[in-house]
Amino acid sequence: MTNSQQGATIAGAGEGPVVGVVGDLYRFLAVGEQTGGKYAMWEAVVPPGGGPPPHVHAREDESFYVIEGEITFTVDGTTHVAGPGGFAHLPIGSKHAFRNNGTATARMIISVFPAGLERMFFETGVPMEAGATSVPPPSKEEIERLLAAAPRYGVTIDVPPH
Repeated sequence: MTNSQQGATIAGAGEGPVVGVVGDLYRFLAVGEQTGGKYAMWEAVVPPGGGPPPHVHAREDESFYVIEGEITFTVDGTTHVAGPGGFAHLPIGSKHAFRNNGTATARMIISVFPAGLERMFFETGVPMEAGATSVPPPSKEEIERLLAAAPRYGVTIDVPPH
């Protein structure tokens, strides 16, 4: 990632920190330190069966732009399926989840406004090598780290029954 003196950020293909987050792969394109806290943006690679359980953000709006594959969004109890070119914007307080119910890996761009949520993923995720295309299944410890950190970032997660 290159930063110019004017504060611009330019990331080439494959550049940017890569973190495994409970089975999904996130490559960060812009973080709060680069945007003056206005937003953060990352590419998400979501394998079949991947995606978080229902949760609510108390601090940021979140948007999704699907690049490849198909993502099922559940928002306040209503299900929507989005393929390539599909978009979802979820305001603060929306109870939502996304899941790849397909058989192929999905890719999308996720943005949060304002920034800050990305720090939770850096804190709780697993650092990956540049160019990684998949992550190992989440460990019990990784899930526990995320569940412990989420309230500090204003996120309430509905933990699925065991």
